[in-house]
Amino acid sequence: MIKSNLKPLLDERKISIRQLSREINHEYPTVRKLYRDEMERYPRELLDKVCTYLNIELHELLIFQKIITISNTQDENDILKL
Repeated sequence: MIKSNLKPLLDERKISIRQLSREINHEYPTVRKLYRDEMERYPRELLDKVCTYLNIELHELLIFQKIITISNTQDENDILKL
């Protein structure tokens, strides 16, 4: 699973979503979705702008989390996150 790490990155820098969207000239709702980890598809242009603005690498913005199921059930208690 791919997760956005934008929230902690902005929080530690004390940058608001609105400020970031203005600075990188990108639509606020899209930046907000990335911040809230609600995106299903990540626009390249947005990723490039955010990484450039924050001076970070892509792997710092988007984090890959392996999910391992330990049984055939779909119960949340049966899923481990590594």
